[in-house]
Amino acid sequence: MVQYNFKKITVVPTRENFIDIILSRTQRQTPTVVHKGYAISRIRQFYMRKVKYTQQNFHEKISTIIEEFPRLDDIHPFYGDLLHVLYNKDHYKLALGQINTARNLIGKIAKDYVKLLKYGDSLYRCKALKVAALGRMCTVIKRVGPSLAYLEQIRQHMARLPSIDPNTRTILICGYPNVGKSSFINKITRADVDVQPYAFTTKSLFVGHTDYKYLRYQVIDTPGILDRPFEDRNIIEMCSITALAHLRAAVLFFLDISGSCGYSIAQQAALFHSIKSLFMNKPLIIVCNKTDLQPLDSISEEDMKLVMEMKAEATKTVIGQGGSSTDDEGVLLTMSTLTEDGVIAVKNAACERLLDQRVELKMKSKKINDCLNRFHVAMPKPRDQKERPPCIPQAVLEAKAKKEMKEEKRKLEKDLEDENGGAGVYSASLRKHYILESDEWKEDIMPEILDGHNVYDFVDPDILQRLEELEKEEGLRQEQEEDDDFDMDGQELTPEEKEALAEIRKKKSLLIQQHRIKKSTAESRPTVPRKFDKDKKFTSERMGRQLSALGIDPSLAINRARSQSRGRKRERSPGQGGSAGADAMDMDVDQPNKKLRVRSISRSRSKSRPPSEVVPGEGFKDSAQKVKALKMAKKSVKKRNKDARRGEADRVIPSLKPKHLFSGKRPIGKTSRR
Repeated sequence: MVQYNFKKITVVPTRENFIDIILSRTQRQTPTVVHKGYAISRIRQFYMRKVKYTQQNFHEKISTIIEEFPRLDDIHPFYGDLLHVLYNKDHYKLALGQINTARNLIGKIAKDYVKLLKYGDSLYRCKALKVAALGRMCTVIKRVGPSLAYLEQIRQHMARLPSIDPNTRTILICGYPNVGKSSFINKITRADVDVQPYAFTTKSLFVGHTDYKYLRYQVIDTPGILDRPFEDRNIIEMCSITALAHLRAAVLFFLDISGSCGYSIAQQAALFHSIKSLFMNKPLIIVCNKTDLQPLDSISEEDMKLVMEMKAEATKTVIGQGGSSTDDEGVLLTMSTLTEDGVIAVKNAACERLLDQRVELKMKSKKINDCLNRFHVAMPKPRDQKERPPCIPQAVLEAKAKKEMKEEKRKLEKDLEDENGGAGVYSASLRKHYILESDEWKEDIMPEILDGHNVYDFVDPDILQRLEELEKEEGLRQEQEEDDDFDMDGQELTPEEKEALAEIRKKKSLLIQQHRIKKSTAESRPTVPRKFDKDKKFTSERMGRQLSALGIDPSLAINRARSQSRGRKRERSPGQGGSAGADAMDMDVDQPNKKLRVRSISRSRSKSRPPSEVVPGEGFKDSAQKVKALKMAKKSVKKRNKDARRGEADRVIPSLKPKHLFSGKRPIGKTSRR
């Protein structure tokens, strides 16, 4: 968990932007219209609100800046000293102090001018006081402009600082410039630190992360340190010194024994002895790097003596921390980041050392007693004199042997590639799976041209005959595919089967014709007219036969079809002439009140069906049942309609009729609606 995240600090605006932000917000968020005719108390309140609101905005903005920047005395000493090295603690505190003073001054100005506004006697006086108050506030902000710009620069630089957690497991890499520190962190983590063959390539702290025994470790790459007095060291070197002084970490001191870094082993040893006080109470490992250029055994006696002195000092540190004298074996390690020889061993040794020290510190703390009370360590006691050494069951050993044999037997193409030089060198043979009489023939080289002739012309002397056979076979197959629609020729059928086949073909052709007629008109074609019905297929007699076959009385349908076929004729009323006998025939004499109703006997026009009439397919037994169902349906929606509900939901959806849409245009001067 990262405790300090400087990337979340809000941007510090410049003085011009600061003033624009506050004044525009005041203009938007406070009333903007005031008149001379208002009561003087209202005018005073209007301008007092402007002044107070401006002061509150300045106060909130400045307070955010002061609170989000870290206080160097309250954060971890590592970050406190690092910020002091980078930005100078005094200048940093001075800038924040000036911002705080500006906040207090703005509050005082607002208080004084609100007091004066209480006694303003006119709109002009109140407005002048408001302008003066806002002007003085903006002047205060303009004066602290350099401090705002300085804090913005610091914010940008702090956002680029690596996120280092001072309390987690940490491995710290230090040493002279150009000894291989950045190369090592690139090998063991996913960090991408720039590596160049000159000194001071790394100018700041870089962080990477690695895993060991399912635990996360942060690895810090520090800039190179030169052996010179403390006062002469620059900011880049002081970053490394700060990290060494404050972080509880395993320290890897890198030593270039080849001398290719530009500094001798004597100079590197002098640096080790000058900063060894920073290694106290920390696991220390001396790493001899670049053994690919010069092994440790081949250095001179003087240099070996210096290396052994450094190893002795590191061993003293280990013993001083409570370790045993046998631990000095892991104090001096060799490796080469170029060939990666010993890189993982160095990482594992550092992680193991650090883990042991952290466990030991926890064992010495006061909290361990509370934890031990909850544990019970069971120590088994021998029940007899027999020895029971650990053993592996025979079945497990046999299964393991079988698996190894199986793996040895089966060689994949990938294994062959690795054995024979890898990708780009090994070329897989495509002929080794050929099925030939002799395996020796598989790798024979077949010539393309022999004695001036193409070899492939003489591979098979019967090639043309084979080609003709293939073409015949292909033609037969195509004919067979075309004859897949099985069509009987009738030679092998009995007379009864021949008649049935003729009926089927006739029926099939008729269906195809009917389907084409329907498809041509998209099923919107009317009944076939008589002039096109040459074969008399669409007659009422045929329809009657079909309905009779279905068990339906066809008389009504036939009569209705005949009535529709007659032309429409308009009947004349009694007043328009005509025979009285015909009129008397048309009279309805069943009415009890002797009222006569003339009905047209023409069936050419359709009549509207009464609601109680039962239509086939509606599911009602008779008209009485239909009338009863309609009454029940009407009754069920009565309550819903009364509540003005649109559907079956429990909410009312009223018909919205806003007045401005339905009242029409208003003439000039009619403003009664407002």
